[in-house]
Amino acid sequence: MKEISDATAKRIKEDLEKSYMEIIPVPGIEDKVDPLPSDMYLAVTCSPTKGVDETLDLSEKLIGKGFKVTPHIASKCVSGEKHLETIIKKLDELGIESIFVPGGDRPEPMGDFKNASDLLRALKKLGHNLNKIGMAAHPEGHPDVSDEVLMEALDEKKDLADFIVTQMCFDAEILNDWMTQIHKKGIQLPVWVGLPGVIERGRLLKTSLRIGVGDSLRFLRKKSQVATELMKSSIYNPNDLLRDITEQNDINTSNLAGYHIYCFNQIETTEKWRTDTISSLN
Repeated sequence: MKEISDATAKRIKEDLEKSYMEIIPVPGIEDKVDPLPSDMYLAVTCSPTKGVDETLDLSEKLIGKGFKVTPHIASKCVSGEKHLETIIKKLDELGIESIFVPGGDRPEPMGDFKNASDLLRALKKLGHNLNKIGMAAHPEGHPDVSDEVLMEALDEKKDLADFIVTQMCFDAEILNDWMTQIHKKGIQLPVWVGLPGVIERGRLLKTSLRIGVGDSLRFLRKKSQVATELMKSSIYNPNDLLRDITEQNDINTSNLAGYHIYCFNQIETTEKWRTDTISSLN
């Protein structure tokens, strides 16, 4: 990491220490988490093809290893209130206290829940024992939705959620402007910024479209300057982005809670980068 002030180093260290990692349900992935500290939170994604059951199956295995998990319950993967009641019961059985509710990447919803707002309202109606519910946000935009509509949706969901997780972010200035904008709109929820981990750049661009975290990368295809930046060398490293985010004054006084690390299941590599970076900042 390039030279930084002591204050910036301290903030980056603190944010990385409390960051959490996103895991994609694939066969055997539960055996790849051993390099992670057992007190680390893990987010478990929801596949548009395999659905919520696979998410909860992996969540159960990770809980068995001592991890705290935040499963993604994608609204388009829930067929209706009966299905949602079954999911809530399973969450209770597993002792899960936190979930994240995105819309999901299915082309069409399975049932009544056409978007995250629908599912969040249904959760409130049915009742649950969850302590925290997260919602998605798109500081760098969405390929198919205008910024105005995105902000309206965020405002609509703010009283139904407890925290925000953003898409993968690549531009600290855009993120800063967005954080300022939501603050002005009275959205005071903690924001976990989506941070791409250390990964082969080709894999970052290619895999994202396949595994259901594609909004950021689909958008990148329309932002050639950022895409060019990503392809400059074989490995993407987010250290400069971390520095730029932390040095933005507005972000430092905002609701930035920490980082949601998109590791693309490159768990060992990403965790080595995280711990090495923390050590270098001591």
